[in-house]
Amino acid sequence: MNKTLISLALIALTSMPLSAQDAPATPEAPETGTPAPEGQGATPAGTAGVDSPIIHGLAGPYLAARMAAMQNDFRVAADYYLSAMAQDDTDAYLQDSALVALISAGEMDRAIALSTTMNEQGRATQLALLVQRAQLAHAERWDDLIAQIDKTAPASQDSPDGGGFLLDNMLKAWALLGAGKASDALAEFEKLSKIQGARPMVNYHLALAKAKVGDFEGAEALLQDEATGAHIMGVIARAEVLSQLERNKDAIAMLEAVPGFSDEPMLITMRDEMVKGETLPFDAVRSPADGIAQVFLTFGSVLASNDEPDPLALIHARLATYMAPDLGEARLLAAQLLQSYGQFDLAEAEFDSLRELGDMRPVAELTRIDSLARVERLVDAEKAALALTAEHPELASGWIALGDLLRQQEKFAQAVPAYDKAISLLKDAPGDARWFPLYARGIALERSAQFDKAERDFRAALELHPNSAQVLNYLGYSYVDRNEKLDEALKLIQRAVELRPDDGYIVDSLAWAYFRLGRYEEAVAPMERAVSVMSSDPLVNDHMGDIYWMVGRHREAEIQWQRALSLKPETEEEAHRIRTKLEQGLDAVLAEEKANGGKLPQTHRPEPRPSDVGQEPAPQAD
Repeated sequence: MNKTLISLALIALTSMPLSAQDAPATPEAPETGTPAPEGQGATPAGTAGVDSPIIHGLAGPYLAARMAAMQNDFRVAADYYLSAMAQDDTDAYLQDSALVALISAGEMDRAIALSTTMNEQGRATQLALLVQRAQLAHAERWDDLIAQIDKTAPASQDSPDGGGFLLDNMLKAWALLGAGKASDALAEFEKLSKIQGARPMVNYHLALAKAKVGDFEGAEALLQDEATGAHIMGVIARAEVLSQLERNKDAIAMLEAVPGFSDEPMLITMRDEMVKGETLPFDAVRSPADGIAQVFLTFGSVLASNDEPDPLALIHARLATYMAPDLGEARLLAAQLLQSYGQFDLAEAEFDSLRELGDMRPVAELTRIDSLARVERLVDAEKAALALTAEHPELASGWIALGDLLRQQEKFAQAVPAYDKAISLLKDAPGDARWFPLYARGIALERSAQFDKAERDFRAALELHPNSAQVLNYLGYSYVDRNEKLDEALKLIQRAVELRPDDGYIVDSLAWAYFRLGRYEEAVAPMERAVSVMSSDPLVNDHMGDIYWMVGRHREAEIQWQRALSLKPETEEEAHRIRTKLEQGLDAVLAEEKANGGKLPQTHRPEPRPSDVGQEPAPQAD
């Protein structure tokens, strides 16, 4: 699909302020040319936050709205834009900005009311017209929708304002089908498919329309083209079409060949029904309104596929959900976009809706869980992982995700049964799938003071994946920490460094292993390398100070300890130990710890996630 074409198809919408940073210094209202309220062209440096007492009149709410928009806080931005409109309800720039925020926040009733007002005032922008089209389609007012498109759509793709030609006419084609004009609808799609770069996208909708009117042979001829149907919605539609053609065997083969088939319960359920001899109903689109929802979803998906998703992607996902509330792909797209914007509460509402629809997508849930964990929303992530394992107890990756979350929260004993379940589910899986949960369970066991069991897991993981720097480093350092098998321990860590020479944590482990073995001179070079890689890490700088002290470089040791303190160690205990070393020297600290039976502080140990697996070098034979 030609992404440039899709962007051009929406160019009429890009003149509106999608966020504060998109607004021009002296913004013009779309279409009307009305300037933004005086003094509102740019947010002054040092403007107070949205709770500031300066929020009054027109300027205050406007500035607060722009600040909220910069932070993608759509609900707050919408409320402040509407507050500004209370001072001036005819400013098209404010209206369009409020409309963007309302739709992005999923507040479609308020968005529809605002777009209606803009239309009644004769100030309907391209976005307001798009919302009005969705409203007419939602009410199945097909003749009114066709008339509105004919009146306001660009006359041709080459018109000066022809950016919306493709989108409008795809909506019109579905509206024609809704109005009972099937031949005209199919002809409209056929005409649009001739637009350069639009053929795969249009043919997908043409296939849906053909299937809707009973032409399953015509639909299959289109969907079998990978450019047209090689996406999840196309796969589902094609399976239903093949089943309607009494070709269940072909449909089953097609489904089982889909990459990641085993992680898509929806596809598995379809396959199982056909294996039992059942004919799948064609309900990929149940009505022309569903077809229009998929038009919005198609445009939204393309706009979201760039490295930096276009803000219009969320708008189209929201419009698709408004048209078809049970269209899981649209809710999933909205949820993932909201997550990428840091709007986790809004995203969670969409994920909750998916669960209520019985449409939990394991792959998407795993991404969601990982995203929540990365922003340290561990309680929410754990709740999501528990829900996933309850809904899909057969999914090993769900149990691994749960175990990882419990481990991140230092619930090591609780993590072990989660990994047990994953490992049991993977007993017949290839080694590439089994080494990671063994390694992760080994960490949980080691942290639960069950080292004998942990050691067995680490060694089993290494048998399956002998060149895992993570496992080599963890097992090697565990031996050093326990003062066991020191020669082997050093070899394990040295091998890990060979595999990941630029990994500061592993190089730190090597240096610290030399330190624990009393080989202080040999520890200097790797520790200096670790510091160069992780100069802002307090623990690495602390270690560097200890090693300098032991080789007689006391002044340099004190400098490293002072730097470690300035970088704020994780715990007060660590900070106190560093201050004591600065006051009394390392020798005194070690003597006191030895007298009290204490242990030296531990070095970094990796806390892997499933996503780390792909960063490992491929297993190789020794």
